[in-house]
Amino acid sequence: MMGWWQRWRNWREGRARSRHDIPPPLWTAVMARYPFLQGLSPPESETLRQLSSAFLARKEFAGAQGLVVTDEMAVAIAAQACLPILHLDLALYDGFVGIVVHPDEVVARRHVTDHDGVVHEYDEWLSGEAMAGGPVMLSWPDVDEAGELATDGYNVVVHEFAHVIDMCNGEADGVPPQPSLTAQTHWIEVLDGALDDFCRRLDAGQPTLLDPYGAEGPQEFFAVATEAFFVNPHPFRQHHPDLHALFRDYFRQDPAKR
Repeated sequence: MMGWWQRWRNWREGRARSRHDIPPPLWTAVMARYPFLQGLSPPESETLRQLSSAFLARKEFAGAQGLVVTDEMAVAIAAQACLPILHLDLALYDGFVGIVVHPDEVVARRHVTDHDGVVHEYDEWLSGEAMAGGPVMLSWPDVDEAGELATDGYNVVVHEFAHVIDMCNGEADGVPPQPSLTAQTHWIEVLDGALDDFCRRLDAGQPTLLDPYGAEGPQEFFAVATEAFFVNPHPFRQHHPDLHALFRDYFRQDPAKR
């Protein structure tokens, strides 16, 4: 029997969702902008709309450098962020609240210490970044152009929220929360095997479907592969059948069938 605390929480979240409920005309306009969302069935689209409304009720958006985050911008981000968890749980995103939207890429100053203890400093251009505990940073032009960039398997929102999912069970390591030790072992075997093959292809100068940035480590490979799984699914299934099956079972959906 549901306790009073859960009933109260459900009531409170229901009120919050009603205030952030996405109007159908706005939802239709956003869906039409992104081809990887247009293949959703009507029930899936409605589920995504409700999930995105709940997402908007829980998160706080801020524009950087004077950028004004409009309702359409917030809904576009919410829809793409919620696509990976369409059949999972919004609680995967409970570890942070803030989303900061920038008018362009951001330059981040990095400090790295090598094996000899020497500190190296360099500038890195970022279109997005997900930090443990938040916020999630996104470059609006990259979000805005996600429809055109989908054929390259690129989607900054899906990429950063894959990191958010990955960090649910600790530091980002390419292994999102798994239901059992057996599932976790299988995940690591498949992902590591695909990453090794990916790095061999890069070292040999062979073309790859996925962004070479995925070679940075299993955490980036997972995020880059998740992008392609959702926004460029047919080539992804063809080039990475083992990863496709792994992601299909984990995310409980198959974009390649849409």
